[in-house]
Amino acid sequence: MQVKFEQFATTSMLGSEDAPPRSNGELLFQRAWEGRAFGMAIALSKKGHYEWEDFRQGLIASISEWESTHCKDDPDWDYYQRWLLALERLALESNLLNPDELEQRTAELLAQEN
Repeated sequence: MQVKFEQFATTSMLGSEDAPPRSNGELLFQRAWEGRAFGMAIALSKKGHYEWEDFRQGLIASISEWESTHCKDDPDWDYYQRWLLALERLALESNLLNPDELEQRTAELLAQEN
């Protein structure tokens, strides 16, 4: 169930270049980590670690970086990879993690998935 902040965050992106994938109006996650990354970005902003707009701008920049080096119909496009990159960058900029912690936690999660 969404509460006011979550509703604001998700609807603020509707129809924009950074809008998350949807199916029949519902957010669409293909892999479990996508939903977790989505939720973490919203939760960290809601807790005051950064402004939601700062995350959105980071996501837009991440998408723009991809678009500047790839064709629009490139099959390697992955929205949530761009989301994750924006989240990682902002977590580092906000001093929520240091680069070593991020690398260690990423390695741990990848090891769990294999």
